[in-house]
Amino acid sequence: MEFEFLVDAQNVLGEGPLWDTKEARFYWIDSLGNTVNRCRPDGSEIQTWSVPANIGSLALREKGGGVVALQNGFHFLDFDSGECELIVDPEADNPGTRFNDGKVDRRGRLVAGCMDYDEASGSSGLYRLDADLSCHKLDDGIVVSNGPCWSPDNKTFYFADTWKAIYAYDYDIDAGEVSNKRVLVPVEDESQGVPDGATVDAEGFVWSAQVYGSKINRYAPDGTLDRSIDFPIQNITSVMFGGENLDILFVTSMGHQPVRGKKSTDPRNGGVFAVHGLGVQGLPEHRFAG
Repeated sequence: MEFEFLVDAQNVLGEGPLWDTKEARFYWIDSLGNTVNRCRPDGSEIQTWSVPANIGSLALREKGGGVVALQNGFHFLDFDSGECELIVDPEADNPGTRFNDGKVDRRGRLVAGCMDYDEASGSSGLYRLDADLSCHKLDDGIVVSNGPCWSPDNKTFYFADTWKAIYAYDYDIDAGEVSNKRVLVPVEDESQGVPDGATVDAEGFVWSAQVYGSKINRYAPDGTLDRSIDFPIQNITSVMFGGENLDILFVTSMGHQPVRGKKSTDPRNGGVFAVHGLGVQGLPEHRFAG
């Protein structure tokens, strides 16, 4: 196993790693720096787009361009002009929240959740944006939405409320609905890190970045800890498999001092890493169908 410091991005809050198999390019966001970023798998040819508000997640569109979940709702992003166009803001009446992590299911729907700026109130929701641009609430009472991902058979949706637990839901892939919410991995000791961004590998195991804990954990579908990797820096935020063979684990990190958790002065904070030699492959991410 080898850790590569891929991009000295100096992000305020690096998040949302996304490998696009069509372009063979790696994307990520700076949530509080308000940018979308792209590079080659070796970290070269970096491009950056500014967005007009804090950003929680990015999805690429089948039709070209992207969909971004900003502080003030879902927007289309035109990569040519850099302009953002509002689609819908489901929490317009809740100024204390912003959108956070999101991903596209295998039918092309974008599922993204919100978070409280104070990371305490529990007033945020989880939403699904369909190809017809209709928006549907899937869950509520959430503090910090993170780590949405699906099992390879599409029957289970994984989702973290960072200061509480990683949850598993039954997922109806035809309807895009969740049910039977249960705790997969509880947060029992915050000093060991708490679950942030996540992805599922080809074997159906969940990889979770343990923010503030310097670890990436791999969990079996029943929540059993299968593997724990000590990471070179503390404040890692999210993970995504990519590269030609989907066997490189890309990792984002935060550079700002956290709301909660231990402070770190490592100069690599806010950068992007690549982990090689894990002996595991990921699953290709899908594009938004709308």
